[in-house]
Amino acid sequence: MAYEMTHAERTRYKRRQDAAYQAGNEAVTNLRAALALADMALPSLSNDGPVAGHGFVRLGGCNADFANRLAEVIAAGADALQRQR
Repeated sequence: MAYEMTHAERTRYKRRQDAAYQAGNEAVTNLRAALALADMALPSLSNDGPVAGHGFVRLGGCNADFANRLAEVIAAGADALQRQR
């Protein structure tokens, strides 16, 4: 016989899933804004919903030039963070 969650368990599960979905939305928004600062965009960037209780962001595909530019921006940002410390 399959286990059936109690109302309290279902409520806690839904809250965790909702929080994970919201975390994914916030991550997409933050990443989109950060990319815009570098005059870059990933058109297929999206929230893919909760996965295993965590927000999951789908970055999508991009061409090699974009990937190399993204790597440069990330490396420059990481270097700037290191110099601040």
